[in-house]
Amino acid sequence: MIFAAGLLVGLTGLVPAASAASCWDLWYERNAIYDRNGYCFSTNLGQRTFNNADCWTRNPTLSQWEQRRVAQIQAEERRRGCKVNN
Repeated sequence: MIFAAGLLVGLTGLVPAASAASCWDLWYERNAIYDRNGYCFSTNLGQRTFNNADCWTRNPTLSQWEQRRVAQIQAEERRRGCKVNN
């Protein structure tokens, strides 16, 4: 699996949240959506991973698709008990 344009992509296309290889993959995809929308990360991991140099907001506006995808990822993170950045 690779990341393309911030999305987790497998050989056959976008990978459903439940198919993500790890909690890290889920965390990364979710936060990549926020990063693309100018989110300024407050955690050390978020800042190290996404670099706040080009951020402009703590309250990004997400498209409907992005909102649904974030909700799907968060549901899968809860289901798995993920604790990547806690």
